[in-house]
Amino acid sequence: MGASTTSRLNLAWLASNELGLLIVTAGFAGLFLALTPGFGSPFNLYALTRVLAIDAMIGLAMMVVLVTGGLNLAVGAIGVAAVMVGGWGMQVAGLPILVAVALTLAFGAGLGAVNGLATVWLRVHSFVVTLATMSVFFGAMIVLTEAEAFNRLPAGFVALGKLRVFGFVSGMIFLTLAVGLMLMWLFQHSLFGRQVLAAGANPLAAGLSGVPVARMIIISHALSGALAALAGLMLAARNGAALPSMAGQLGMDWLLPAFLAPVLGGTLLTGGMVSVTGTLLGATLVTVLSNGLLQLRVGEFWVQAFLGLILLIAVGLDRLRASYLERRR
Repeated sequence: MGASTTSRLNLAWLASNELGLLIVTAGFAGLFLALTPGFGSPFNLYALTRVLAIDAMIGLAMMVVLVTGGLNLAVGAIGVAAVMVGGWGMQVAGLPILVAVALTLAFGAGLGAVNGLATVWLRVHSFVVTLATMSVFFGAMIVLTEAEAFNRLPAGFVALGKLRVFGFVSGMIFLTLAVGLMLMWLFQHSLFGRQVLAAGANPLAAGLSGVPVARMIIISHALSGALAALAGLMLAARNGAALPSMAGQLGMDWLLPAFLAPVLGGTLLTGGMVSVTGTLLGATLVTVLSNGLLQLRVGEFWVQAFLGLILLIAVGLDRLRASYLERRR
């Protein structure tokens, strides 16, 4: 029985989405190493891991809402709005770095909770709610800050964005990995994780079983807001300033990495299934592809088009996975 169980686990791992992502990423990395010598340089590896740390955090911020069957189109708007509050706290109010960081995370969680509460109270899909709040949050931030940047942040905070480990790895990647490990524990070993997975898989059945579905939705959105704020802090540390344009117009620049990482990683758009490891690997694949294609001097617009095509393919695979799981149920 033990040998049979081990064999089934080995087969499951060999057929897993995570292993497939790992093989594809390694294949592309090997191809880029062969085609362009600059891809494997210490400077490029440092730049790659620094971008990866932020994009993976953005993907995790979207993942915790996707697991409920919802969406957070306001992830970029929340991130930039929250970090502008943190920038004000550090530069204008003179708050200590840790206090300003805590304020930023709390503000991001609060904006996320607003999305969750509106979704529950209005009884509409979070796509509609976050599409509206994306404009509200971003517009309010522009009005209140008068589109001015906070570019005199404390040296200690900016130094975190420039931290190197082993000379070629960004220190921010370890923060992203630590958050990933916490989320793994949360979804695999906590009551909240089991309840939010149940709420995402079948809200009606979960509610009948005593799961507080509405509360799970609100908490998931609040967690998404806090992770978006953390991604914003990382980006501000990398740039050395809190910029109103750091997530693009209305925060749109964050949407592609926000969806690509979790969907490629195996998190179902319909909810009920999540893979933190897959999300991290999905972000790694996207970052390697983007960096390698740019090293080959492929135009940035073509890179974006290619990533958009990958997202379409990933959504198609997501639908196939959802249909397969539904038949299994």
